[in-house]
Amino acid sequence: MADSPNCDLKSLSPLQLFEKVTEQGEKVRALKAGKAPKDEIDAAVRMLLSLKLSYKTTTGQDYQAGLPPKDLVLINNGTTKEEEEDLVDPWNVQTSNAKGVDYDKLIVRFGSSKIDTDLINRIERAIGQKPHHFLRRGIFFSHRDMDQVLDAYENKKPFYLYTGRGPSSQAMHVGHLIPFMFTKWLQEVFDVPLVIQLTDDEKYLWKDMTIEKAYEYARENAKDIIACGFDVNKTFIFSDLDYLGTSAGFYKNIVKVQKHVTFNQVKGIFGFTDSDCIGKISFPAIQAAPSFSSSFPQIFNGKENIQCLIPCAIDQDPYFRMTRDVAPRIGQPKPALLHSVFFPALQGAQTKMSASDPNSSIFLTDTPKQIKTKINKHAFSGGRDTIEEHRKYGGNCDVDVSFMYLTFFLEDDDRLEQLKQAYTSGELLTGELKKVLIETMQPLVAAHQERRKQVTDEIVKQFMTPRKLAFEF
Repeated sequence: MADSPNCDLKSLSPLQLFEKVTEQGEKVRALKAGKAPKDEIDAAVRMLLSLKLSYKTTTGQDYQAGLPPKDLVLINNGTTKEEEEDLVDPWNVQTSNAKGVDYDKLIVRFGSSKIDTDLINRIERAIGQKPHHFLRRGIFFSHRDMDQVLDAYENKKPFYLYTGRGPSSQAMHVGHLIPFMFTKWLQEVFDVPLVIQLTDDEKYLWKDMTIEKAYEYARENAKDIIACGFDVNKTFIFSDLDYLGTSAGFYKNIVKVQKHVTFNQVKGIFGFTDSDCIGKISFPAIQAAPSFSSSFPQIFNGKENIQCLIPCAIDQDPYFRMTRDVAPRIGQPKPALLHSVFFPALQGAQTKMSASDPNSSIFLTDTPKQIKTKINKHAFSGGRDTIEEHRKYGGNCDVDVSFMYLTFFLEDDDRLEQLKQAYTSGELLTGELKKVLIETMQPLVAAHQERRKQVTDEIVKQFMTPRKLAFEF
């Protein structure tokens, strides 16, 4: 980068400017660490200060590492105003749109990259088979550095998978299966290790429950996760309350992250206030630590340079934006991410589901009768008010929850398209579409329940025991 920012910085968006400042800051740190000549360091620092000034001029706010700008729209007179936007953070998802969150806007606001046809085709070439329908249908729609992961895979370099679950209740719902179904597929096609974090400590800090109850929920949720079909020889599931006390590598990485994130930054990223307990303020470092292979020396033989790929819903991205900002400063590779859309509540896509509302989703403990009743009674319809109007004008698949659920769980692309055409044309009625969903969900949940019955406490213990997996590092 030149000493003077002659490039047209005025044409850059606030987010692009933020990324340029971040990149230049990393360059300055690298030059200092490498004891580069003083004039070279001074030139890089001048560039950094100039970029920070451009950032402040454009956004009206000082640059803060790990804290991207809000979604701002530039007005002709150079002032800014905040758009009406969806509320998305690790604990809340709210939108006023019946279609759900505007994910294209979210990509811009979060600064991630859209999973496009080129990337999907590249994944298909790398694995030699058709990509998962979650990719083909845009259910996993955004990424960070997936190209780097594919570069590593094509060059026979290892990577590993990390995902997680916050055990807030004993019963999981079908939406909770989405990241695990996709992660299982990723693990199988790439043949890589997987670590699954159960954040029982987080739920104790945030929820009104005892620490014993949080740990109990973690073990119960582990049974549902194992029932997805993971290979015990390639998968390590851990409870924070268990593992943190036994792994020096894990705790060291937590402390390193904690040192490099200020209280101001964590308040800005997560919205913490002075009234929040200190456990909440320090927790993001605990969710960051599994992104680094040195947190699992028993699996990776102490190696610190193995990149991590994290499949998760996009509401978890703030944790990993923070992690990616810190990683270079502690000598670790940045984790890559694959983001999924939110699974809609039965009552509509305006919010994600709540484990405390039994009618907001289909739970993995529901009977066939409960599934049928919930869908018929609560699934938000995109149909018309009368049969006559529906036949004439057709239904709206963009807001119809039954069709949304089928997009997740009906694997047959041709059948899904046929249903879409029939519903949109008015040939298929809402009740008939709900019947298709009932017939899809009843056997899926029943099969999961049967697999879960086979998961004993001994099997859970095997998955949750720190150990070497079936890989050499």
